[in-house]
Amino acid sequence: MVHLELMEADKSFSILSEQKGMKNAIIEYLDSNGVLLRANYLPIVGANAIDFLIQQDDSGYKLSLNPQHAEVAASGDLGYTYGIYALRPNSIDTVIYGSYTNVWKKQIDGKWKLLLNSGNEGIGK
Repeated sequence: MVHLELMEADKSFSILSEQKGMKNAIIEYLDSNGVLLRANYLPIVGANAIDFLIQQDDSGYKLSLNPQHAEVAASGDLGYTYGIYALRPNSIDTVIYGSYTNVWKKQIDGKWKLLLNSGNEGIGK
């Protein structure tokens, strides 16, 4: 069964990415021990993930997420979402699609934070 609260967290994450940029959205939502999985990099963890993001220039595109599914553990404090992302470069009239997975941890204040963020370019048929 789809977990609506976690789907809403993923949608809010996407809205922030569209409004303020991908790196600002991830910085806002990343847990202090969060992990980024990026092509050609070893896993980037915690403060190193924030440092990595700060160095990124995301001003040339907009990234939006279309969550497809969310599940939460019986404990209620861990969950995951997955879906399709759309990357829209500012310089060309095209959309690049891919898939993503987010692993989430519920904080003491009830907000969901990213424990892991990963994406893959392209959509297979």
